[in-house]
Amino acid sequence: MAPIYDCSIDTELLTGMRLARGAIGRGELIVIPTDTVYGVAADAFQPKAVERLLAAKGRGRQSPPPVLVPGIPTLDALAEEVPDDVRVLVKAFWPGGLTIILPARSSLTWDLGETRGTVALRMPSNKVALELLSETGPLAVSSANLTGEPAALTAAEAERMLGDSVSIYLDDGTAGTGYESTGDPGSTIVDATGLLTPEGKLRIVRSGVISDAQIYQALGRES
Repeated sequence: MAPIYDCSIDTELLTGMRLARGAIGRGELIVIPTDTVYGVAADAFQPKAVERLLAAKGRGRQSPPPVLVPGIPTLDALAEEVPDDVRVLVKAFWPGGLTIILPARSSLTWDLGETRGTVALRMPSNKVALELLSETGPLAVSSANLTGEPAALTAAEAERMLGDSVSIYLDDGTAGTGYESTGDPGSTIVDATGLLTPEGKLRIVRSGVISDAQIYQALGRES
């Protein structure tokens, strides 16, 4: 049985983070807390690790995982082009519950699945996740649940579904407590690739903890 480390206890936090870094380096999977739901994470630049992540969730390559980043500068390192509206949204909602789909840099040597040349990026606000990301770099992270099951809001829920397919579980209490209930505990996903076309349209792919109205208000328009 994979161990669960309680990050509210200093000794367990230190041990858990050290072992989590090692597991990521070996291409293994870990479960981490985020500000929205718990996520199952892998090194974004190890294709075999990403394959393990998709297999653990029961997904195929047609469902590529988002990538969590440690800071806004990484946005420019991973995205080919960042429209001004995206910078407005990042300023308003990062770190936090907004995932943004952009064209990925063609020079990146990774394989996240059938991305069609895009990448979904988010900077979470959970302190444990951010500390780990600052040490590992970008991680491919998807909700820590089996496909078709509710997203895990605790490490125990994630462990019940994913079991020994994950090497280390980091427990930081119940996720999503900083957001008002919107029905979907996950991040809001917006496709910003349309902003780079003549139509200049932003598309909300999934409404989550940040409402559609908040997105449009930040951009200074109604829709």
